[in-house]
Amino acid sequence: SASLEGVFDGAEEVYHCAGLTYMGSRKNVMLEKINIDGTRNVLGACRKSGVPRIVHVSSVTAVGIGRENKPLNEESPWNFDRLPLEYARTKHVAEQIVADEVRKGLDCVIVVPAFVFGAGDINFNAGRIIKDVYKRKMPFYPLGGVCVVDVEIVAEALIAAMKKGRSGERYIIGGDNVSFKELSKTIMKVTGVYQSALPLPLWGAKVISYFLKFKHDRSKISKLFNMSMFAVASEFLYFDSSKAARELGMRSEPYEQSIRRTFEFYRDHKLLD
Repeated sequence: SASLEGVFDGAEEVYHCAGLTYMGSRKNVMLEKINIDGTRNVLGACRKSGVPRIVHVSSVTAVGIGRENKPLNEESPWNFDRLPLEYARTKHVAEQIVADEVRKGLDCVIVVPAFVFGAGDINFNAGRIIKDVYKRKMPFYPLGGVCVVDVEIVAEALIAAMKKGRSGERYIIGGDNVSFKELSKTIMKVTGVYQSALPLPLWGAKVISYFLKFKHDRSKISKLFNMSMFAVASEFLYFDSSKAARELGMRSEPYEQSIRRTFEFYRDHKLLD
């Protein structure tokens, strides 16, 4: 916190986007320091510097897990604690810190991006699935689904939240709710690389994971194939983004366009080799 002393003096707007994504079940010291302590320190420094307005970037894992036919919204009770994902817990705690600062008078809006695709994802966050389908490393698909949004829409929503978001409110920034079966088919269509893909329930993934421990060469296995991530992918992270559309003017587009832009970025920058 000492390193932030005076950093925000004179700032009129602060976007708190810093965060660590770790899709594992074990306690992670850096997750705590960045996602929880970092949020507390940034907001505290903003309050001391008298920053008029802040936008805090959260995650849909801080909202919860829904059902296939019932997307969650901003008012849904958090229920992600039933899955072994430390990232979700830290983002949930970070939102509680924001809420506490708002009660103390800080003007802060929470933006909650969904599963973000788009050009520039050089770390292969959401884009990992595109690369793995392209490289034929995913002959399976989890039984759940995700809410897909493009990074450009997220960036626009951040600016809109700063201008007209209500303090203390959270806004889910999402788009189409898509099953992994449908997402895989769309990626194959966009990339032109087709392979047979079978539905894989969580229990089946656990069995396969056990035997993979004895496999020395894992280069042909998707990095998405770890049990924490697969447990999440077996659920429906479907969300209702109508509040952001209504209050922030968030636009929407068919998710295939975002998949295509992401793939073309990887291809043009030779990141698929």
